[in-house]
Amino acid sequence: MRRLLQFTIGLLAASLALVPAVADDTPAFEIVAELEQGPGNITVTPSGDIIVSLHQFFGNEVRVARVGADGQLTEFAADANLDSVLGLQSDANGVVWMLDNAMRSNGKQRLVGWHADNNRMITDIDLASVSIEGSFLNDLAVDPQAGTAYIADPASGQNAALIIVDLETGEAKRVLQGHISVQPAGTDLIIDGKAVAIRKDDGTTFRPRVGVNPIALDSQGEWLYYGPMHGYTMYRIRTADLRNTGLSDAELATRVEHWAGRPISDGISVDDAGNLYLGDLARNAIGVIGPDRRYRQLIADPALAWIDAFSFGPDGQLYAVANQLHRTAVLNAGDDATTPPYLVIRMEPFATGTTGR
Repeated sequence: MRRLLQFTIGLLAASLALVPAVADDTPAFEIVAELEQGPGNITVTPSGDIIVSLHQFFGNEVRVARVGADGQLTEFAADANLDSVLGLQSDANGVVWMLDNAMRSNGKQRLVGWHADNNRMITDIDLASVSIEGSFLNDLAVDPQAGTAYIADPASGQNAALIIVDLETGEAKRVLQGHISVQPAGTDLIIDGKAVAIRKDDGTTFRPRVGVNPIALDSQGEWLYYGPMHGYTMYRIRTADLRNTGLSDAELATRVEHWAGRPISDGISVDDAGNLYLGDLARNAIGVIGPDRRYRQLIADPALAWIDAFSFGPDGQLYAVANQLHRTAVLNAGDDATTPPYLVIRMEPFATGTTGR
């Protein structure tokens, strides 16, 4: 519970100063599956398997699962002994990378690579050396060509940071800790007229602030896009700079770019044309930031209750989950107001994207 409070005291946000324009070519979304268990994040493998993490806020027993055509869930990577997974991403080789934040047991944070088709462990990287008190390893972006994973750790807000992992050696480093680009802004997240709030053990409540969470690579692996969940700016930095062990944190900080304004968001993804898709949490919406660096809202619908992740499939569609996270007891001042089913959706993006991302 202590780690959960430390994470969420670093979590979410609310009404926007931005006034998004709805595009004339507004895409529609399609419901792919209705789930009885609350998902966390989503990835789609090159063979078309839809894999979801099952969010610990719902108390799910299964950690990661395949989604069947009828919405039934089949446990994935059962032998990996996963504790708590949110972030996951498939690569072009069919390896699903799963970020175990160990929140349930206060155990060892890990990055696990599991081959989806062969059902076997590829690698298991211990991240204890780059985790701190209050770490909540939440989401990741993986570039197998560069042999690198980039991890968002919102921690307790002020100590938020990015973590860079060498997938071959398992070596990892913690960078940009406390930088403005990873720290949350002091704003509430208000959805459907109600502020997200956490009830403490003494019965009082507080409105959380979350540091770096949305994180994604462009299709070339040149730029990493990221920002705090509670924030109105999308930042980016060259991945070559993040991998450069010769740069100090102060030098690295000078390489961070203020890329665009945006709403409070959780998951993001970038297509081959440079469009960045995101969940507009306060508006139950999906939006996009184009190469012109301007945000516009694409789809708004009450069914899009907390868009938590995006992933391109081999069919060219962009997949996401709507998991009602703000209605869970954890984020709704102790009262569970969730109403299954939870949704897996997809939409046609403006351009193709890298499968799994």
